[in-house]
Amino acid sequence: MSDPEKQQILEQLNLDSDGLYQEENFTDRRVGSIQRLTPVTQDGQPDSSRSVLFVGSTQVMTPAGALPLNFELEVATLEEALAAFPEAAHTALEQTMEQLKEMQREQASRIMTPDQMGGGGMPGGGGGAPGGGVPGGGIQLR
Repeated sequence: MSDPEKQQILEQLNLDSDGLYQEENFTDRRVGSIQRLTPVTQDGQPDSSRSVLFVGSTQVMTPAGALPLNFELEVATLEEALAAFPEAAHTALEQTMEQLKEMQREQASRIMTPDQMGGGGMPGGGGGAPGGGVPGGGIQLR
């Protein structure tokens, strides 16, 4: 690795010393957890000029396995975070499911060209006959 490449990587790995938070985790060990992020100064003292942040996390089981959900809780206290957790988790699940559906729609609407199908030819082998070599010249679905 050259010195300019190393320098570029080192610059990207610098922590934002003005954006530090102390993390605390609260969990019921059943449904999920709430992370409290308390802003701190460079010397680790509380930074009262910034707000405490709360982040919820849980996972839901799907046919494909566990789906992790992480979501910000727009609250000021741990007690409020506990109360807001179920609705925020539900909203995060709905948003995630909608994003997955959108990705499926985009994937389904992609137009495949022969060079994207592998083999560089028509589907079904392209055997020169109409319909890719299927007797009768039609399209055969498998």
